[in-house]
Amino acid sequence: MGKYFGTDGFRGEANVNLTVEHAFKVGRFLGWYYGQDHKARVVIGKDTRRSSYMFEYALAAGLTASGADAYLLHVTTTPSVSYVTRTDDFDCGIMISASHNPYYDNGIKVINGRGEKLEAEVEAKIEAYIDGETGEVPLATGEAIGRTVDYAAGRNRYIGHLISLATRSFKDMKIGLDCSNGSASSIAKSVYDALGADTYVINNAPNGTNINTNCGSTHIEVLQQYVKDNKLDVGFAYDGDADRCIAVDENGNVVDGDLILYICGKYLKERGQLAGDTIVTTIMSNLGLYKACDKVGIKYEKTKVGDKYVYENMLQNGFQLGGEQSGHIIFSKHARTGDGILTSLMIMEVIMETKQTLAKLAEEVTIYPQLLKNVRVSDKKTARENPEVVKAVAAVTEALGDDGRILVRESGTEPVIRVMVEATTDEICEKYVDQVIDVMKKENLVVG
Repeated sequence: MGKYFGTDGFRGEANVNLTVEHAFKVGRFLGWYYGQDHKARVVIGKDTRRSSYMFEYALAAGLTASGADAYLLHVTTTPSVSYVTRTDDFDCGIMISASHNPYYDNGIKVINGRGEKLEAEVEAKIEAYIDGETGEVPLATGEAIGRTVDYAAGRNRYIGHLISLATRSFKDMKIGLDCSNGSASSIAKSVYDALGADTYVINNAPNGTNINTNCGSTHIEVLQQYVKDNKLDVGFAYDGDADRCIAVDENGNVVDGDLILYICGKYLKERGQLAGDTIVTTIMSNLGLYKACDKVGIKYEKTKVGDKYVYENMLQNGFQLGGEQSGHIIFSKHARTGDGILTSLMIMEVIMETKQTLAKLAEEVTIYPQLLKNVRVSDKKTARENPEVVKAVAAVTEALGDDGRILVRESGTEPVIRVMVEATTDEICEKYVDQVIDVMKKENLVVG
């Protein structure tokens, strides 16, 4: 990871460690970089945060000052920016969002011309420009100066694309949508209404400061209660930029990303449509998912945490389905990034085609209890490689056997070691997580 760009773009608190000056420079560099041999075209989308407007204008100013034309999708989802970028031949796309973070944070995600996350080497060049290490790029003059173009039509075309993917009507289905007061607010209801669903929508009134606040996929308990209270058939919760989806079955039970991977993976495999009979997961996926996959002959890959790594594996190996427990699911036949609304439509396809409830589809997976604790340390590498810590982790691994696992990894963004244990009971998880943390404390690795 670079100085500014992490696994999911340049993210920080608005006007604190992510400023309009940063956004302007990102725009200046991208406008010049992609416009060296032609007039660059860049499409911009944003979520509903108060600060998204100022970043939109700063990026547009930087792009046009470098001679690029900036096309504005306005409030839209991250996957829609990816879709429009690749289908309308834009040089790159930019999404202004901090995803599931609080409203006061924001971020700049850059998407390449293929609709994928920007290459690390280009991110490094942007960072070098921001820090003044590569000198100034030329300003456009005269008729070479760029312009901004209203491109709401691109978002509408994406809505049409989603609707076209449904194989049948959702008539008589009572479907709940939690739009997290974010990007899905401008799209999700339109899609489900067009497909004939009896649509129930909550958290669909963004005001700039209520995005992700006690709503959406990070506060799934709100939708759980809503589904039960209104006797809905199914519910879907999205995050701030709608690239994630967590489902709720008719009984109010959570169906997370691991369960979604199993349900959709099994459905595709049974129809001969799961490439390599393989799904791509991260190391944080639940042991219960793997045991269920083993029973039905689904193979699986494991990557580092981050949808970026999931997609890289899918791309290299030609796999079609992958994702994370958080609900970041990629269907590579239709998208180059996680897409919450697309994911909910794919779940609906399985429900409609199999004529089974979501609870029935999910019951084949027994999710193991997981416990994750973060330990603040003075040096991550030293703490993880400490001989006594390594010995303690090995002892837990042996004790758990085939009925659990332990995972100790470094945080990518904080001076923190994450200790996760998965086992048959919560008590066992607690016991072994604390056992390893106690060793870290005895070795004087823990701070604070």
